[in-house]
Formats: sequence, C-alpha cells, structure tokens
Amino acid sequence: MDIPEKKLIIAIDGHSSCGKSTVAKDLAKKIKYTYIDSGAMYRVVTLFAMRNNLISKDKVDENKLAHLINQVNISFQYNTEKQRHETYLNAELVEDEIRKMDVSNNVSLIAKIKFVREKMVAFQRELSKEGGVIMDGRDIGTVVFPNADLKIFMTADVEIRAIRRYKELKDKGENISLDEIRENVSKRDFIDENRDESPLRKASDAIVLNNSHLTPEEQLNWIVKRMNELK
Repeated sequence: MDIPEKKLIIAIDGHSSCGKSTVAKDLAKKIKYTYIDSGAMYRVVTLFAMRNNLISKDKVDENKLAHLINQVNISFQYNTEKQRHETYLNAELVEDEIRKMDVSNNVSLIAKIKFVREKMVAFQRELSKEGGVIMDGRDIGTVVFPNADLKIFMTADVEIRAIRRYKELKDKGENISLDEIRENVSKRDFIDENRDESPLRKASDAIVLNNSHLTPEEQLNWIVKRMNELK
C-alpha cells in the first residue's frame, strides 16, 4: 500500500452506522495517522447530560447544560492491550458506555445544540493542527475542516446499516431487536439531516463511498487510492 508522504487532513462524513469510525480507525492504524472520533465527543456530552438528568421526553434542558458543559473534559487514549481507541470523560473510561443504545437514542438531540457543536468543533480543530489526522462525523468536511485535503462521504443501505449495528450490539450482549435498531437508524438520519445547526450533508467536493457491499480491506484500499490521486 503506497502511502503519500504529505501529512493530510482526511474528513469522513456520512450516515449513522455505516462504518465511518471503523474505517477511520483501521486506516489511521494502517497509515500511522491520528484518529479523532468526533462522534464519541457528542456521545460523551450525551452521557454527561443523561447522568445529570438533563434529557427528558426527547428534550434537553439546554440552560442547565450550558451552565455545566465546561465540566466536560474529553480525552482519548489508545489501548495497546485491547488494540482500540478509547474515550474518557473527566479521566473516567466510558468507551463501552457511550456506545450503548440509550446513548444512541439521545445523541442526535445533543448534537444539534449550537453551543455544544461550537465547543466540540473548537476542540477538534485544536487536536488537528499538525495534520496527519483522520476524523469522522457528520459535519467534518462541511464545517470543521472545509479545506480538508480529502473529503469522503460514506453511506450504505438503511437495512444493511441496521443489520450491522444489530450484530455489533448483540456481540456486546445487548438485548435489542432488529426493528428497534432499524427505527433508531432511520430516526437519527432524519434528525441529522434536518437539524438547524450543521446538518448532515455531502460537501460539494466530497467523494461518495457506498460501502453496502465492500469488505473493510476494499474500503481501505479505495481510500488510499484516493489519497494517492491527490499527489
């Protein structure tokens, strides 16, 4: 695999449960780039809000969250033993907790709040100043890094995304139905695409990667090929 020498900023946007984070993590490991999980940041804020009883009946107490949000300190570490990137909230490992269904059901409510997005975007830009970075999310190529060297918009069929997510959660021991997952995926798509603040959309210069029928290795090779085309 021929890797460009220049340290690029790679922005990967796309729908929920289409494998953005998995591809970004695998690519970062393969080409020795820094991986930044923007989605995990919003999940951490969501977990914080849930723990502080700030979400009720699909509504967020934004005034209280605005007052408390500076108490949210997010950090990332790579666990060499488990060979995975892990997310911390105020020095507490929360990687597994933020991936649970209750957080998934609420994260889009948090992610559409303007002051939350502004805080997260500032943090993301700070982490990426030196280049050699891969970041995935909903608005990386449109808002966070509008001048990214390579922008990719990932998607997959809704049914395929639901099945992937279902298998992932079942492997973690969660008792959940495929119907619940399908409903969650569709609901998140709608909220992400229709929110007022930084809605999910394809950047005009992004390249679409539909991975409905691609293996992980095929996806990595596809991206590296696009990186080399930038030379």
